[in-house]
Amino acid sequence: MEVPVRTGPLKRDLVAGLEKGLSVIESFDQERPRLTISEVANRTGLTRAAARRYLLTLNHLGFVSQERKMFALTPKVLRLGQSYMHSARLPRIVEPELHKLAYALKEASSAGVLDGNDVICIAATSAGRVVSHTLQPGTRVAAHCSANGRVLLAAKPQHEIDAWIARQELTSMTPHTITHPERLRIEIARARSLGYACVDQEIEMGLRSLAIPLRNYRGDIVAAMSISVHASRMSMDEIVEHCLPPLLQAQAHLRMLL
Repeated sequence: MEVPVRTGPLKRDLVAGLEKGLSVIESFDQERPRLTISEVANRTGLTRAAARRYLLTLNHLGFVSQERKMFALTPKVLRLGQSYMHSARLPRIVEPELHKLAYALKEASSAGVLDGNDVICIAATSAGRVVSHTLQPGTRVAAHCSANGRVLLAAKPQHEIDAWIARQELTSMTPHTITHPERLRIEIARARSLGYACVDQEIEMGLRSLAIPLRNYRGDIVAAMSISVHASRMSMDEIVEHCLPPLLQAQAHLRMLL
């Protein structure tokens, strides 16, 4: 008789209240920075009564503010992200290399990790060029239309990529965004074959990016690093010609450190 392999902790070992409280915090975003109790309930799958209790608790703790029927996150929530940025090893190691790249190329650089449907920026520097508001630590962008996202997806087995694509809405961010599943598969396969991904104005108009995967000393891909430029300054061919070699040098250097 085959014994099933356990893939996670037992349910009795998990704190459901913490999970639900964090889901309430995550229900706020750029599109909906202020929510009612009912809206939070709809976004989290909680009952209205449970959503109310979590919001009142978060308000009491200072993570949420209330104005009449509307709730919003407070700056105290940034402590959660700061705890990661100040304690995690990955951003601390990657950030100096990003600064070297950005100031050598005079273009913005960033690093990100895959989180569900999105890529979260864990470190970034603009080198004095403000190319996009998405190039800041803590920001999230859709993985399907970002260069960092595509190289991270390319590291996955094909069956996981297919399952991931099947779950996506593949929202069109610009007229250039690839939203057809088969075309996206082709682009991810291209990134796997080339070892880098190029995205031309798919996240926002005027933004072009080139990304490479970052491997640790064991060869595991742990993050992605990219250079982003304004379309008026470089064509995609020029980005590959000028930015890929220093990116690959940074990749080789970081592999010894990660």
